[in-house]
Amino acid sequence: MDALSTRQPSRRLPPLLKGLNHLLWPAVCAYCGNDAAEEDRGLCGRCWRQLLVCTAGRYCRRCGREAGGYAVLDGRCPRCQGEDIYLDGIARAGVYTQVLRDMIVAFKLSGRTELISILGFLAGSALDGSCFSGEIELFVPVPLHWTRRLARGYNQSQLVARKLRRPSAKVARALVRIRRTCSQTTLPGPAGRRANVAGAFTVRRKRDIRSRVVCLVDDVKTTGATLNECARTLKQAGAANVFAVVLAVAGQFTA
Repeated sequence: MDALSTRQPSRRLPPLLKGLNHLLWPAVCAYCGNDAAEEDRGLCGRCWRQLLVCTAGRYCRRCGREAGGYAVLDGRCPRCQGEDIYLDGIARAGVYTQVLRDMIVAFKLSGRTELISILGFLAGSALDGSCFSGEIELFVPVPLHWTRRLARGYNQSQLVARKLRRPSAKVARALVRIRRTCSQTTLPGPAGRRANVAGAFTVRRKRDIRSRVVCLVDDVKTTGATLNECARTLKQAGAANVFAVVLAVAGQFTA
């Protein structure tokens, strides 16, 4: 049961029973465990304020890095001008730091799947603010290798994708990771990360994505090597456009 569902029934209760419900099952913050108001959507006011610091700021809609409006030329910021990017655009919820980073790590590596109510809300809000939100036909979560999926018990990107609601789009496990790669966090630079994931994905058999508009879903983008390889694979299979939505972008101030 997620962090919000325990409070939803109280909205339909008469005032007396609603008060008793809060007395017996007080709302708590999904992140820090302190008291939270019902209208706070799963986090206490303090955690929301800290989280909003991580989600503020302008960014390049091509690579997701921090960029002011005047720094973007022809849809690219100075840092991605010379890069081969297969993505047609990206939406991000925030930067990989402080509370947002800690929530993603807990969600991804510590089994805190109840945090999906908050993280899914952030991803959906980021998508709403994108220029491609209404074009999407398929949400495709970035896949884990089957061995990692078995060990973890779930694919965090797939859980986020299921929280994205668009009338004309559905979640499709169109990609498969056919080679177990090293963790990208263990590799020192962009070149090593690109080599690590090169040829690591393929489109599932009987998944026809020709001429479709696809949106990749992932938790964190650092150098973008994984998303770029996924986008390249999808476009080779005939996808018309490939966008992405991520919970956070890391490596904001490194080359």
